[in-house]
Formats: sequence, C-alpha cells, structure tokens
Amino acid sequence: MADALVSKVLEELISIIASEIEQEVSLVVGVKKEVQMLTTQFQLMKAVLVDAENKQLKNDAVKLWMQKLKNISYDMDDVLDEWTTAIQKSQIMGDERVSAKNKWKVRCLICFSCFRFREVGVRHDIAVKIKDLSERLDIIFDEQRVFNFVSFQKETKQEVERPISASFIDMTKVQGRDQEKNAIVEKLLTESSQTPSPHIISIVGMGGIGKTTLAKLVYNEDKLKTHFETRIWVCVSDPFDEIKIAKAILESLTNGAPNLHELQTILQNIQQFLGGKRFLLILDDVWEENSAKWEQLKDCLSCGSPGSRILVTTRKEIVASAMGCIDIYEIGQLSVEDSWSLFSQIAFFGWSDGERKQLEDIGRKIASKCKGLPLAVKTLGSLLQSKKSKKEWQSIMDNEVWKLEKAEVDLFPHLLLSYNDLSPPLRQCFSYCAIFPKDHLIDKQKLIESWMAHGYLKETPRMDMETLGEEYFKHLASRSFFQDINRVDNNIPLEAILFGISCTCKMHDIVHDFAQYITRDECFSMEVRSSVEQSTEYIRKEARYSRIVLAEEGSLPDYFYDVKKLRGLVIQSKGGSVIKAVLPSLFSELTCLRSLDLSCCDIEEIPPTIRQLIHLRQLDLSTNSELKLLPEALCELYNLQTLDIGDCNNLEKVPDGIGKLVNLRHLHNSYTIDALLPREIKKLSCLRTLEWVNAGDDREEAFSLDDLESLNLLQGLLALMFLGKVSNVDEGKKAHLKKKKGIDTMHLYFHGEEGNWRINHDEELLEVLEPHPNLEVLNIVRYEGTVFPGWIMSLINLRHLKLVTFTNCEKLPPLGKLPFLEELDLVGNYRLKKLGIEFLGIETSNQHEISSSAVAFPKLTRLLLRKLEEWEEWDDGMNTDGEEDIANVTILPCLRSFNIFECPKLKLETLPYYLVRKLPGFEDCSTKEETMARARAQWQKVISSLHLVSYVSSFLSSYFIGLSQ
Repeated sequence: MADALVSKVLEELISIIASEIEQEVSLVVGVKKEVQMLTTQFQLMKAVLVDAENKQLKNDAVKLWMQKLKNISYDMDDVLDEWTTAIQKSQIMGDERVSAKNKWKVRCLICFSCFRFREVGVRHDIAVKIKDLSERLDIIFDEQRVFNFVSFQKETKQEVERPISASFIDMTKVQGRDQEKNAIVEKLLTESSQTPSPHIISIVGMGGIGKTTLAKLVYNEDKLKTHFETRIWVCVSDPFDEIKIAKAILESLTNGAPNLHELQTILQNIQQFLGGKRFLLILDDVWEENSAKWEQLKDCLSCGSPGSRILVTTRKEIVASAMGCIDIYEIGQLSVEDSWSLFSQIAFFGWSDGERKQLEDIGRKIASKCKGLPLAVKTLGSLLQSKKSKKEWQSIMDNEVWKLEKAEVDLFPHLLLSYNDLSPPLRQCFSYCAIFPKDHLIDKQKLIESWMAHGYLKETPRMDMETLGEEYFKHLASRSFFQDINRVDNNIPLEAILFGISCTCKMHDIVHDFAQYITRDECFSMEVRSSVEQSTEYIRKEARYSRIVLAEEGSLPDYFYDVKKLRGLVIQSKGGSVIKAVLPSLFSELTCLRSLDLSCCDIEEIPPTIRQLIHLRQLDLSTNSELKLLPEALCELYNLQTLDIGDCNNLEKVPDGIGKLVNLRHLHNSYTIDALLPREIKKLSCLRTLEWVNAGDDREEAFSLDDLESLNLLQGLLALMFLGKVSNVDEGKKAHLKKKKGIDTMHLYFHGEEGNWRINHDEELLEVLEPHPNLEVLNIVRYEGTVFPGWIMSLINLRHLKLVTFTNCEKLPPLGKLPFLEELDLVGNYRLKKLGIEFLGIETSNQHEISSSAVAFPKLTRLLLRKLEEWEEWDDGMNTDGEEDIANVTILPCLRSFNIFECPKLKLETLPYYLVRKLPGFEDCSTKEETMARARAQWQKVISSLHLVSYVSSFLSSYFIGLSQ
C-alpha cells in the first residue's frame, strides 16, 4: 500500500510544480525549494519500495520505517489537497463575483485571476505544514540508508514462500469433496468429438479452499488410472517458466531429469513420449494471465490422442480463460458438517472420548467461524490440538481470527500470495473493505464511490474513475476476494433494477479477517453501548479508517477525537439525540475525512460546521427520514464527488448553492421526490448520477426538464416524475435524452388530472423523451396516450420492460421483435381486448401469408399479465381455414415464468398451444388437439372449484401456469 500512497503524492507534487511553471505564480509563498526537494526524495524512496515491502515481512525495523513513510505520505496528501482546495475555492468564488458583474471585460477577468492567486499565496499555514513535512521526510530519508535497500526499476512481487505440491494424498484426511470429485472425473471421462484435444478443465477458487486437494483426489481416482495411459502432475506456481514446466513434464514421462536447455528440444521429446497416447496432465497453481506464454506448450500437447485432458487449478478466472479452458469448475466451501468432521479429526486427535465431549459444543462454534474454508479449519484445529482447557478454547472462540499468531503463520501467507499478485491500487481497494462488518452486503456502486473518494482510482483521458472501478471490482471478484455476487442478470428482481440497485456482494469471513490483518494498524471498529463505556482496545492515533456502532444511550468517547487523521468513517446509530450531540465535534475535529457514512442514523439536522470537512469526497446521508433541510455550508465542500440523500423522504430542498460543487459526480436522491432540486444543478458538468427528477415542479427556482440538456454524462438510473404542472413538450425536446448514452435505466411516471386533454399531451411528451438505444430497463407508469411511440422498437438493447396503468391503449407495439428483452410486465389496462401475432412481432402481409423473423421474443424468460380488465383472448395465429399461420415461427423459446393475475374476461381456452405445451405437468399427447383438450379440462375443473373467475389466474399461477426450470 505504501507504493500506491507514495505514487499518489508524487503525482500531486509534480502536478503542482507544473501548474506553478505554467501560471508563473507562486501559489504558496516560500515553499518552492521544499516542494522540489520533497519530489526528489519521494522519487528516490519509491524506487526502493519493492525491496522494503519484501524485507518488512521479516524485519520489524523495516516495518516501522514503512509505517513512518505511510504516515508522512498520508499527511503530505492532506496538505497538498488543502492547497489545491484553496486554489479551487478561490476560483469558484471569483467566478461567482464575475457572474454577478457581467459587465466586466476580459481585461478585468485577467486582473481578478491574478488577485485570486495572490489570495492563495498568503496561505501561511500551508507553507508551515509543507516545511514541517520536509523536515520529517529528511529524517526518514536518512534512516533508509541503514537498511541498504536495493532499487528496482520495475515492480516485483513480494517474496512469500510458495508451497510446492505433489500428487500424493491421504484420502482419510479429506472431508466433503466426493460430489465435486465425481463431477470432475465425469468431465474427464466424457468423450466428445465437439471439443478440441486436449480438452482443458479448470478448478477455480480462493486460496485455501482446497483446489489442490480436489485435484489430488481426481488424479488418484482408480477410474482415471485405467482410462489414461499416462498421468502427469506439475506444480506450476509463479512465475510461469515455460522451460521449467516443459522439463517437469518430460521428467515425469522419463522418470529422470533431462539435461536439456532449449525449449524446442524439450518439446520435441515430449511429443515423442506423448504422441498418440491418451494422457491426463495436472497443472497445479497456475497464475500466468498471458495466453501467449502458454501457447507453445499447448500446441505441443495437442499431439496426444483424442480424449486427452488437462486439469488446471488456479485462483483467477482470467487464467482459466487465457488457457482456453472449456469447463470452469468453481469449487465450493465445505458444508457445516464436513467442516466439523475435518476440524474434530485434527483438533481431537489422540484425545479420549471424555476430553472430546467436554469441548465439542464450543468446538462446533469455532469450526463454523471458518465458513467452510478447509485451510482455516485445519489451522484452528491444529492450534487447539494441544490445548485442553475450556478457557483456552473460549479464548480462541472470542478472538478475531486475524489476531491469532497461528493464522499469521499458517493461514494468511496463502492469502498473501493472492494479495501480492494485485497491483498497488488494487491492494488499496481490497484493504479498504476491512471497514465493513463481517457478512455485510456490499453495494458495488457505493464501494466504487468510496474507492474514488480515497483516491484509489486515477482517471485517464481514456477511462473515467467509475469505469476503472468496475474493472477493479471484476479483478477482485475473479480472484475470489468477493463472493455471493448478485448481478442484474440473475438474482436481482425487476423492482430493484428499476430503482438503481445493480450489484451486491459479500466477503468470505476469512478473507475479511485477512483484510483486517493487512490494515490492523490503520482500521478499527468500536461498539459503544453507553455514554460512560470505555474501549478495551488501544486505538492508534494514526488510524485512518473506522466503523463506530452507537447504541441509543451511547456516545463517542472523548479519546475518539484524538484520532484526527481518520479518512474514512462509518457511524451506525439508532438514536437521533445521540448523533445530534456528536456531529458538531465530529465535524470540527476529524477534518481529514474523505468519506463519511451517516446513513440510517435518525439525523434531524446537519450543523453548518460541516464546512470544515474540506477534504470530503463522499457523504452518505441516506435513509434519515427526519432530515428536512441541508445547510448551505454543505456547498463549501468543493471536493465532494458523491452526495447520497436517497430515502430522506421528508427532505424539503437541496441547497441553492449546489452549483458550487463542481466536482460532484453522483447525486443519489431516490425517494426524495418532494425535495426541491434547484436549477443550479445544471452547472454540474461532471454529474453522472441524478436519479429522480420531478419534471413537473412548478416552483420557479426548481430544476426543470430542459435543465437536463447540459448533463450529458448522466448514467445508470434516471427517473422522471411528472407531478404537478403540465410538462412542456418543448422542454422535453431540449432535454436531449437520446444523447445521454450512459443512461441504462429509465423510469417515466405520468401523473395529473384525468381528462381527454391528457391523451394528446402524454403522447406528444413521451414521443420527445426518446432515450439512447443503449437503454436496458424501461418503466412507464400512468401513461394516458392511446399509442406508444415508435422509438420503443429502436431500443435494441432493452432487457426489462414494465408498462403499468396504460389505460387507453387498445393494442401494443410488436414487442416480440426486441432481440434481448428478458422480462415483460403488462399491468393495468382497460381497453386492450386481444393479444396476438402483432404483439409477437409477426406481420400478416395478406390473409394467408406471414412475414416475420424466425423467433418471437427470442430472450424472454418472464412474462407477467395483470389487471388487463378487458382482455378476452390471445390470438393463436390460426387463419380462416383453421390452419396455423405461424407453424414455422419459434415463439418464446426461453420462457420460464408466465403469470396471469386479475384478468376476469380472459377465455382460458384461447391461450395458444405454444404456451400450453410449456406448462409443467402437461406432456404432449399423441396429437395437439388431445393435449389442448386435457389442458382446458383441467382449467375448467379449477374454475368450477373456485367459483371466482376473476381470480382464477392467480390460482393457476401457483398451480401450473407458473413455469420453473
């Protein structure tokens, strides 16, 4: 982490020097020499950081030196940020004055610009801090000479001892892998002419999950010993050395160490031994992501006979993909019982039944702490093997795993390999996650915004911070640092998608313990249950991140405010009076904060002292339902990137001066529809997120539809509510929604007095609100028009569509043509009488001919039809001669869920055969007619038994119309 910190400070120093030269102005008086010297010293220390990182693992003096360097880097970052903030504040205030005096000429602007820099130049306090830091850095720079660090031009990974694996295993010591072993053995034995030879299969999972153990079980399976003529085991590890790996393969084939040095010669010998043979090659612990390094060896191994297999174990999905794996098998955690069996096997080895029985209950709890990670189970089991008192076992139970010396020696080095494989910024991103409690559901977007706030994501002309954050998240997830990832495309319901919830994840408890171990000097958690409670832990004054849990009677102890260097703070509190008393001191004392989470704290008021948090980038005030006003002082936080006021449903307005927050990128305001959004928001050219807009707010100072024109960087969710005044169609045109290609979710809520005038108005307004074709989710509510605009069919990337209370529409667009539509909800219509081939996107050119695409609704998996009160039939596509016009068209091939609710006039017998044949429990009879007759008979039986025709479909949904695969 020190490398990333030093690199960041260096960039800031170099940027300031460049700015000073460009502007020919001394931004802070008298520190030019110090800034240049600091830059040189940081550059020299950066060059030796790789060696220092390696040596600190075994040398406490080096570790202490590294901690000093990190502390001064943090302090330098704070001072430089204060410097650039002062410049920015001066510019913003100057711009305001210029705007107020619009008669000024260009000459006046230049003079005023000089005035601004003179104003910054007198910042004596910044100059004093820089000179002090320069003196501190001199001392650290002198100290490094004692350690004789070696300078590296390129980054090298830290030296952590890597275990070397062999194929031998004691089967009796393995628990709970039989099912996974059998599944992989089946894949290895299955012959297929469709896959290339050799077929490559990978086992992927986090460090310590048991990949190598599973590979050993597979390698020693009797079926494979007879099936393959040759079996080879090679531990690859890192770095990936083609010659070394090829030699290992050849040595296994010849039972000798070949005295060969050229790759070409070695590969030729391998081909001689493997040519025409069916072989199994295990490549254990592969790290190399570059497919080019693997290509020559892979080509050589293609000499084997059909049925040859390669089994790879790796921690990274990207490695499996680079190697051309056909099947990727993600290994799971041990079950609770298997964990207990493995734990008791080790912990109670050699114990008597009486000794074991006394500690079995607490032993089960300790085993469960490992959350199915075999390495952790083995580590804790071996730790307790020699401890036979309940007090000793209880101590292990009550302690955090990351605090145990045994974990540091036997468990964490395995995870350290994965950690060291990350780039320095990725290490920072992972380490930050120690601030969350265990088993916490992490919102991906909020996590990325936190990474942004702490400077872990560097924007480039090619990639913005949010996109880079997405890439970092994928990297960490592919290495199993995150798990239980819920994505839009599988587990998130449509309602959640509509309101911007895109992706969540968790961390395995042991991975979280490792994150706490990595940040043990910088991150701490505290739970305060009463106002007089004292913490039993020593809190380092140099700590940078903290999570505080305040009970209703709890209050932050005085010594907490001594931790003045905090950069990230999460407070959980359920007492409004408690937090009200805390906030003024918190804002005054913890002025280095970059991110502050005060969500769900029952906050009623934000004190104006918040202006002192000049470094703040992320402020989460969400779900404070008693919060009514935000102070104008909040608009002095010029570095603010993210402001979350979502679910503050009593908030009356957003501060008028929000236009000053020139760095604001994300304004989360879901469920704050009554809060006045000022027109100043249109000045926020960096804004990416503005979730809910009341485009019908009739207050003069309110943000209006045409104010969206300048916000072309908007992305994610945009919900437009037309509540209040009649929205101007011309304003809608000026919004230019079609230019906003980053918006992937749009919610349009029409509302107003009923009347015929609304029909034309809604149609005209909806027509001009055409979004970019990138849109993936569309929700239209209370639309009074009679037809939908043609642009709906241009949404070729649309995946989720929900039309609610579209009361006047008698027919629907040909939605079956949308190529990627996965979910369709049609709810609330009083005029729609028939669905048919037009709805499917099948066009009839004359009475007997059909022109259509080959597939209708090719990707649709879920269809909901509800409260279609006049709907009578679903046209089954039969022509006047009783022949099926659409016999050659594939319809709804992916449908898994089909639900009908509250459609009282629907004639169930009109449901077409292509739907009926998908229903569970209805196998095709000898003819289509017999199948339909059986289905209709069953429906009539259900109707008769219920005597509630209007709700029959609700019953059918759970009985047989609800499809599941």
